[in-house]
Amino acid sequence: MSFSLPSKVTQANVVALENEGLLNIASLQSIDCSQLVDFDSTVLTVLLAWQKKLQEKDQSIAILQAPEKLKVLANVYGVSALLGLQ
Repeated sequence: MSFSLPSKVTQANVVALENEGLLNIASLQSIDCSQLVDFDSTVLTVLLAWQKKLQEKDQSIAILQAPEKLKVLANVYGVSALLGLQ
């Protein structure tokens, strides 16, 4: 089971998205990014928050079908390794 990100993740919906993910914590081990098109660096904050929550349970996050822009942003912010986006 995976958790799918919406096509748009910005400051306008990031808090609601983070809360939705935390309510479905079991599905956060696998994050499907195939629909993600319109986003900014706030998507990294939510992914890192989920990763931190999973690490508390000795689990990790797997980001699937990450768009190239997400990989570039993660690299620019120095969190590629933390999110497995190398």
